[in-house]
Amino acid sequence: MRQGTKGFAGTGDTGTGQGGPAAGADGGAGRVRAPARSGTSGTRGREGDAVPGRDDAVRGEHTHSEPAAVLPRPRTPVQRSSVRGQVLAALRTALVTGDLRPGVVYSAPVLAERFGVSATPVREAMQQLALEGAVEVVPNRGFRVVERGDRELAELAEVRALIEVPMVLRLARTVPAERWAELRPLAEATIRAASSGCRATYAESDRAFHRAVLALAGNEQLVRIAEDLHRRAQWPLVGAAPGPLGRVGLVADAHQHTALLDALIAGAQDAVRSLLEEHFTGAV
Repeated sequence: MRQGTKGFAGTGDTGTGQGGPAAGADGGAGRVRAPARSGTSGTRGREGDAVPGRDDAVRGEHTHSEPAAVLPRPRTPVQRSSVRGQVLAALRTALVTGDLRPGVVYSAPVLAERFGVSATPVREAMQQLALEGAVEVVPNRGFRVVERGDRELAELAEVRALIEVPMVLRLARTVPAERWAELRPLAEATIRAASSGCRATYAESDRAFHRAVLALAGNEQLVRIAEDLHRRAQWPLVGAAPGPLGRVGLVADAHQHTALLDALIAGAQDAVRSLLEEHFTGAV
């Protein structure tokens, strides 16, 4: 995931005690000044920027003091083209790694300051995450990362299995071995990503493999729905923290991809079914 120029570190972790006044002051660390052409001084600007106190409750923008929560600096600068998409990708990475912490409220202006962009693309990206169920709008404060538990993760795994297992079993009867063999590089990429121990890198490669498998069905709607469920299943649980055991789990999950391909290439239907059930039951 690609992130911004000023460091993804310091986003409105409310309820603690430092850095609060700056978020609400003109020119402070938490407020991004709009370009002069936007005309945001006291009125709605030509580009549609919100007036503090009017649309903030709807947009989830912080309007008073908020202390800073430390997040790591982004790996690469945000380019000016397609800023919203890059910010959205960076926020999704932060969700997977746990840098955006469950239960914590983050505001668009403070996040924008860290990315070195205006608040608008950050707000739009957060609203997209709200539609996906990753965050919820907190009027006059920002966006709270949704807290998830074991039950939700189990439900997501069950729904994914209901969609993907029957489809892959159907594909196993119709797709020739050479087509399955073409997916070998993607499966091996998941092993390398898992070995790195980076959950964000593994999450991306894991989705790429599953997406390629389902794409063989030729149903774009199926692929889109399955990937949305998959992405949601990758958000960390409350209190979860990556570590050595997490890396072991990632590697074991990745090796199931190559084992599944071996069974598909060999046409071993029973083995395919067993591997699929194991993969979704123990999804990482």
